[in-house]
Amino acid sequence: MPSDFIYLASTSPRRQELLAQIGVRFELLLPDPDEDAEALEAFRPGESPTRYVERVTLAKAAAARQRQARRALPPAPILAADTTVAIGGRILAKPADDADACRMLTELAGRTHRVLTAVAVVRGPRIEHRINVSRVSFARMSAAEIARYVASGEPRGKAGGYAIQGMVARFVRRIEGSHSGIMGLPLYETAQLLRDDGSPPPATR
Repeated sequence: MPSDFIYLASTSPRRQELLAQIGVRFELLLPDPDEDAEALEAFRPGESPTRYVERVTLAKAAAARQRQARRALPPAPILAADTTVAIGGRILAKPADDADACRMLTELAGRTHRVLTAVAVVRGPRIEHRINVSRVSFARMSAAEIARYVASGEPRGKAGGYAIQGMVARFVRRIEGSHSGIMGLPLYETAQLLRDDGSPPPATR
């Protein structure tokens, strides 16, 4: 029988909100204190943004499956995801500090970039995944505007140094693709994976 909930292998409040938005019940399946979760996101030389986000998401999913088995948790599908920002073939990861966030936003200002989010669903030995690619065009931003935004603290821990659902939205000229994907969980692809996997589909109203 399909489970009536899924495990979410993510600390992101945005992903939790997005799953709740489409009516999917979930329980968090987070790393143990001795797990080096950050190591999964390390870059490899010459790796493309698409390959990177796919590899990291599948690694997160596999780690969560091991976590589920280690804790002897009840069976249920597991969802994992990862998001990265790219200009051409270059990845803009989470900023190391405020200066790094300023550098990223200065580079993004007045340009169009890609946001890639991969999502994976684990059920037993099988892992299915999909990738959403969206494009975001920023208006020009002055150094003072960038500094004020960075001072807000919002860029910390965000790929590319910004959160599309936050204050930076006033500089977003255009979005092509999935707004939820840019936030960190493409809901269309997620819903399709959950249906394909036999887990509970989004609740109808």
